[in-house]
Amino acid sequence: MGKLAVRALRAVLAVLLAGTVLVQAGMVWALATDPEEGSLPLTPLRLIAILGMVSVQVALVCVWRLLAMVRRGTVFSHAAFRYVDAVIGAIVAAALLWFAVTALNAPGQRDDPGVTVIMGGVGLAILGVALIVLVLRMLLAQAVARDVEAARMQAELDEVI
Repeated sequence: MGKLAVRALRAVLAVLLAGTVLVQAGMVWALATDPEEGSLPLTPLRLIAILGMVSVQVALVCVWRLLAMVRRGTVFSHAAFRYVDAVIGAIVAAALLWFAVTALNAPGQRDDPGVTVIMGGVGLAILGVALIVLVLRMLLAQAVARDVEAARMQAELDEVI
């Protein structure tokens, strides 16, 4: 991976991390100062937003750590699975939080249930991303296994020579 690509991805990750912290701060501020008004229950939605930002932050930090492993050339190791598993967990958590938002929003959409169906579809799409990362994890597992096998074969070859 080129140095420019690594720097660009790190810049994007840093901006996203800062953005999620700002959103969290705004939600905490709103929880403390803004009373509930209107038909939607704002307190649960604000808490879900804060937790959603935590799941995004976990994924961002794990991608940062994986990027560091790529730069060092150690990504094809068992240590990478911890970060990939955390990314999968964060995505699943985000999907579950989105389903909670959908459930909170559903009573207000009785006249137009299509909105709830679309929101449910978005939740399924988020779960689909988790499945894609799971498939990529399986590919990583195959690559690690081949790397271990190649190292074993190289050691045997070095003994023969």
